[in-house]
Amino acid sequence: MRKQIFCLVVLLPFFTTNAPAQQTPPAAQVSVIRAGKLIDVEAGRVQTNQMILVRGGKIEAIGENLPVPAGAAVIDLSKMTVLPGLIDCHTHLADLGEGEPLLVLQESAVEIAYAAIPNARVTLLGGFTTVRDVGVYRAFNDVAMRDAIARGYIIGPRMFVAGAYITISEGAGAMTGLARDIQLPLDLRYGEANSPWEVRQKIRELAHRGADHIKILSTGAVLTHGSNPKSLEFTPEELHAAVDEANNFGLRVEAHAHAAEGIKNAIRAGVASIEHATLIDDEGIALAKEHGTYLDMDIYDEECIQDAGKLNKTPADFLEHDRDLGAIQRSNFTKAVRAGVKMSFGTDAGVCPHGINARQFAFMVKYGMTPMQAIQSATSNAADLLGKSDLLGSLKPGKYADIIAVSGNPLEDVRLLEKVKFVMKEGKIYKQEP
Repeated sequence: MRKQIFCLVVLLPFFTTNAPAQQTPPAAQVSVIRAGKLIDVEAGRVQTNQMILVRGGKIEAIGENLPVPAGAAVIDLSKMTVLPGLIDCHTHLADLGEGEPLLVLQESAVEIAYAAIPNARVTLLGGFTTVRDVGVYRAFNDVAMRDAIARGYIIGPRMFVAGAYITISEGAGAMTGLARDIQLPLDLRYGEANSPWEVRQKIRELAHRGADHIKILSTGAVLTHGSNPKSLEFTPEELHAAVDEANNFGLRVEAHAHAAEGIKNAIRAGVASIEHATLIDDEGIALAKEHGTYLDMDIYDEECIQDAGKLNKTPADFLEHDRDLGAIQRSNFTKAVRAGVKMSFGTDAGVCPHGINARQFAFMVKYGMTPMQAIQSATSNAADLLGKSDLLGSLKPGKYADIIAVSGNPLEDVRLLEKVKFVMKEGKIYKQEP
């Protein structure tokens, strides 16, 4: 026993002096951006000769003559216009984006997941540092992509995802057009629900499995076989159940809705936003303003649907569904802007190729917005819709360092946003061009 104690006393200094020292956390990366012009989207004005101090992925300070910390990387954007990272509130990054949804059946879930990786990259490099992804045919592929980006496995925007569509059987969000005796696997029909209690059940499952928000389809769709965008699908009772159940989990609901009555049913139920809002009428516009409901109107993708149709890449029934809707939607967009309804930026990316989301800005300006309003729809408004204004949507101390820059002034030519030269997400540079 004495020998054992002696050995322990002798060896103790050896173990303590040679034990690995406690690791000191690495210092947060610090950078300073010199901005020629800076768009303050909250104030709706442009500031000049600003400096932005970024530390550890967040903005620490903004001002004209900030001291540059020792060792900080200095990024010279003094000849550019700097603005917050853009937010697209209606994307489908984790799907293939084919004109024919049934092509999804030719790929496994894993194959689709790998094939969708470039969608995330080109979206980020296009200046969109955050997206609200509003549904996938293969349930939870979007959750997997969100998590892969967050863990640094792949490059892409910050994603807030739906997990799966909540749709009636054979409805706007279902995989339709199959023979009656074909039974789809669960991940291709995960969100089907046909009563208020089934809607609640699906939302409980989605919340448990990682959804950030809920997408419900109130009317028929343009790009679904056997559908009619002018038809009603979920009842007011089912829509109310969806919003109530989502609220129990702290989740917001967006409603796909083309038909006027389906739009109004969803607004009255308390959804956060109406997607498409194609046939919204004057009563619907008034209701949206009264309830503070956002309209998320994809007024550019009409070009892509029709262009694909000319190349025989859009099924004939989809083109028939779409006939005349584009012009009506754009006219109603103008009415909503003039009425002062809350508007967010959503492109339905996937209908158009990923990465060209910014082309919609010019259409928003053409149909009634000022360039500042269009930019606000994709920054401060979009962050408010997501419930993330404390972290996203403007360049302020304490918010994520999601920063982009363009040559020239997008308030004079909004199409400059189609050619983003600099992209930073959470303090990390992903794109920097002269």
